Amino acid sequence: MNPEGDIPSPLQTPVLFLVFNRPDTTEKVFDAIRAAKPSRLYVASDGARANQSGEAEIVNKVRKISTSVDWSCEVKTLFQKENLGCKKAVSKGITWFFEQENQGIILEDDCLPHPDFFVFCENLLAHYADNEHVWAITGDNFQKGQKRGEGSYYFSRYNHVWGWASWRRAWQKADMEIRFWPEWKKSSAWQIFWEDVVARRYWEKIFNRVHRAEIDTWDYPWTASVWYLGGLTATPNVNLVSNIGFGQNSTHTDSKKSPFANMPTRALGRIKHPSAVQRDLEADSYTFNYHYGGINRRFPRSMLSLTRRIVRYINRYLKQRIQ
Repeated sequence: MNPEGDIPSPLQTPVLFLVFNRPDTTEKVFDAIRAAKPSRLYVASDGARANQSGEAEIVNKVRKISTSVDWSCEVKTLFQKENLGCKKAVSKGITWFFEQENQGIILEDDCLPHPDFFVFCENLLAHYADNEHVWAITGDNFQKGQKRGEGSYYFSRYNHVWGWASWRRAWQKADMEIRFWPEWKKSSAWQIFWEDVVARRYWEKIFNRVHRAEIDTWDYPWTASVWYLGGLTATPNVNLVSNIGFGQNSTHTDSKKSPFANMPTRALGRIKHPSAVQRDLEADSYTFNYHYGGINRRFPRSMLSLTRRIVRYINRYLKQRIQ
């Protein structure tokens, strides 16, 4: 592979497409996959819910859309007969994928990638194939245009999954039940991992609920597993994937007003690798504060509002004195 980032066409890296009951977004994402022309496509779909009238027909429509391959491609499917729910259906799909592939790209039916996303993932999957410190490659960037480091990407502890890639070596270590959590959260290692008390409390609440099986999702257990075993995620310096699934039909992203809905994507260009595999502390701090809402936990909205009023009052007072 060219170290500058060029890859052959069609895409040689296999793609796992996770779908369910959203034909509109599925079609858009499938068109992006079609443009990349992967040589191997895996499609995993949860089964329709028995209590949702008409959903079986919609699920079948989605399955047809996501397998309508018109290029040279090997297609494999994992279609559940019954509804397993988000956590089991997705995690089983990813496990099935990595049982057959050493590495690959993973897209859900509402994550629309820029063409450079595929280039980025294929390049880095090869570049870090044997680096045990790197667990994932994400297409997501929530830095609002701030460039981190000297390369085309930086390393983060946050393994965003709106379009990502990984290796069998990493996924096979994931514990969807996070059985390690009760002991880890009491350890000094967890305290050291999160010197930021606000962030520590935020994630403790989430992982407590995950461990009690109160949240039907796979991505929090995956995140906890990556953190527990010290993994890092390569993160592009531009956003390469747009989540087009915000709305009433989504499972976890139900607000169209979210600043993270339909985020624009940009070309990454030639890939420049950073000189070291090292977490960007400033970027991660920004991510927690402005993506996960940490800033509002440090400074309640009422306090922020009061501060703004005081600043406006002082500005008016100073203007009057000058006049």
